[in-house]
Amino acid sequence: MRIFPAVDILGGQCVQLVQGKRESAAAFGDPLSCATRWLDQGADALHVVNLDGAFGNSAKNADLITGLIKKTGVEIELGGGIRSTEDAAHWLKTGVSRIIIATLATEKPESIRMLADEYGSERVMAGVDAKGGQIAVHGWQETAGDYLAWARRFEDQGAGSLLYTNIDAEGLQKGVRFGPVRRLIDSVHIPVVVAGGISARSDVAGLRDAGAFGAVLGSALYSGKITLKDALEASQ
Repeated sequence: MRIFPAVDILGGQCVQLVQGKRESAAAFGDPLSCATRWLDQGADALHVVNLDGAFGNSAKNADLITGLIKKTGVEIELGGGIRSTEDAAHWLKTGVSRIIIATLATEKPESIRMLADEYGSERVMAGVDAKGGQIAVHGWQETAGDYLAWARRFEDQGAGSLLYTNIDAEGLQKGVRFGPVRRLIDSVHIPVVVAGGISARSDVAGLRDAGAFGAVLGSALYSGKITLKDALEASQ
């Protein structure tokens, strides 16, 4: 199973939020320095989110993120504020490994097919951000139907993978809620990367055993509750 340290960017800083709430942001400094720290500790891929984009300012942090992509040269999945196929195409052309689309995927599911046909399905990841079993959109401010039904629809449209985030557990550092994860993995035939609540070796091992393709480490990694070394070992 793959491990993706999170580099979430808000106002030019690497931050971590609790359940997506902007006012909960804890800052950890320069995003490139954070990325380099995890790579130096053994990570070979990153999960990068433009939080300003998710909150409606997609242009903010663009130069910073482009620089991070070029300077690290590693596998990067990128999300946050990608609200059009033009936005997605722009990021794919910068060399990012794959883009994560969530709100766009629910509002225009056909955009997944368009991007997959042009750039390859392996570069298109659909975001399944779930709150109470419902998919959440627009910066997690609204819900739009059953998360499993949407996941299957994203797969049918040509998404090469899914990013599942359990908003109810995200940022709380209290462990993974495995039931919804297993139901999702059992409902589709494409790789699923999981985020939200991953706080211990047992969480990582549990996701590995459930068949997850990858795990995103965020708040617990930055707080020191779990080390990258422990996560990498538990993922094997």
